[in-house]
Amino acid sequence: MATSMRDSLLALVVLVGCATASSGGGGPLPTEAPPRVGDPLRVPAVSWSAEKQAVHVLNRLAYGPSPADLRQLESMGASAWIAWQLRPADIDDAAVEKRLADFPSLSMSTAELVARYPRAKKVAEAKGISMEGKSPEALRAELLRVVEPFQLPRQVGAELVAARLIRATESRRQLQEQLVDFWFNHFNVSADKGAVRWMVSPYEREAIRPNLFGSFRALLGAVAHHPAMLFYLDNWTSTREGFSLPKRGRLGLNENYARELLELHTLGVDGGYTQEDVREVARCFTGWGIRKPNEDGSFEFHPQAHDRGSKRVLGAEIPGGGGIEDGERVLDLLASHPSTARFIARKLAQKFVMDAPPPALVERVAQAFLRTGGDLTATYRALFESPEFWSDAARVSKVKTPLEFTVSAVRVLGGSTAGDVPMIQALTRMGQPLYRAQPPTGWPEVSQPWVNPGALVARIDFGLKLASGRLTGTEVPLPAVAGAPEEVVDRTARAILHRPLGDGTRATVLAALGVSEVMPDGERRPVDGAKLVGLLLGAPEFQNQ
Repeated sequence: MATSMRDSLLALVVLVGCATASSGGGGPLPTEAPPRVGDPLRVPAVSWSAEKQAVHVLNRLAYGPSPADLRQLESMGASAWIAWQLRPADIDDAAVEKRLADFPSLSMSTAELVARYPRAKKVAEAKGISMEGKSPEALRAELLRVVEPFQLPRQVGAELVAARLIRATESRRQLQEQLVDFWFNHFNVSADKGAVRWMVSPYEREAIRPNLFGSFRALLGAVAHHPAMLFYLDNWTSTREGFSLPKRGRLGLNENYARELLELHTLGVDGGYTQEDVREVARCFTGWGIRKPNEDGSFEFHPQAHDRGSKRVLGAEIPGGGGIEDGERVLDLLASHPSTARFIARKLAQKFVMDAPPPALVERVAQAFLRTGGDLTATYRALFESPEFWSDAARVSKVKTPLEFTVSAVRVLGGSTAGDVPMIQALTRMGQPLYRAQPPTGWPEVSQPWVNPGALVARIDFGLKLASGRLTGTEVPLPAVAGAPEEVVDRTARAILHRPLGDGTRATVLAALGVSEVMPDGERRPVDGAKLVGLLLGAPEFQNQ
């Protein structure tokens, strides 16, 4: 790379860092009947143009503007489009579902996944391969000589990540996909923890996706019952004190799930509970277990392991002699608690409005949650109808996560992806390997953790590779670059960013393109279209949404 190009890219990284730190499915439209829309939202009056409204909505409720979605939203109007997205069952997404049919693991139960993609140890035993004294890397290399990669457990994760990328990029149910991201993150489990590797795909399919637009209580209950959560937070090993099993010895109370249920899933760290509440909640969930986690992986209540004594949670008495209903009563109590309403309202506002949402907004959304018994669709509407969502302070105030950045880059160019290895590796380099967030808190929703020099360099590198066709399985058409270099840069920037480039970014991009140089024939150097698009995707203006 020439020195001038290196210097220009370094300047771009600096510009991106400064800009982000200071901020708080392409193709033609199908021919079809007008979308069926529920009650249009009561959007407050704004002075923004129709395009600015559309770009803002698509940056927050979708994975960025695609040419097709932008045209559709401008045609329908923002309030009607949002109401349409709140009813995903009415949106024809057959094209994406057809593509996902290529991934058989997406529809399998945990037991089927374990049988179809067995542990390396079982494969080695079946193939007569000795594991004695071999490192995991050496064993993996030997296994790959006798079995195909798609027969190993990692195929489950690869298909799940690919499906998420395809849906985020090309699904017409864009709000649904953003909500999958939000709620999976809220109720995070990591595929890197033991048997969760086989449970995470059913977890998203069974617990998260069916409950996005229903009641919070239904979502909370589906998560609480799911073996992926019970295994991830160790509740499947939690029993009454003194309980023992012949092969496992003396067991006892495990408070991991109870603590995260209160702190991360419902009330929040300042929600008014005590350590004694944590212990009492843990007692209520004793016996909530898993049938043969490494073979069957289905929910199973073990009454003999349950603490049948009376409990007291947040001042409410739970009589002795109960069973599985003790946990259900805790979920009822937490789902309707005012602290839960405020905690969920704040997290939703942080996701969709700004990193530090105004308390008044949080309170209004929380009241909608409480007034409707935790109806999630009503809660979303209260958020999307708020003046804060439509404020200048909210617009382009959030930094895109790596997932939002990579997918929005493909979408803005009207491209498509198969979710192949290069896309997955790019997300890992940017710090967001999907389904593998280790802590129960999941991935950060606020900007600061994503703003560091290494991550910004990885974003610029991704943009250049995407535009130059070096990401196998992902394709994007490039805009025409005929005309004077300055005009080409401004026109292309407008198409990608939907706003003008800042003066500093514009000068850096022009310098990196070398368009001031004169060719031997006396003409100025023409614009390299792929390099221009790649640089614009790495520009600070594209990192914010």
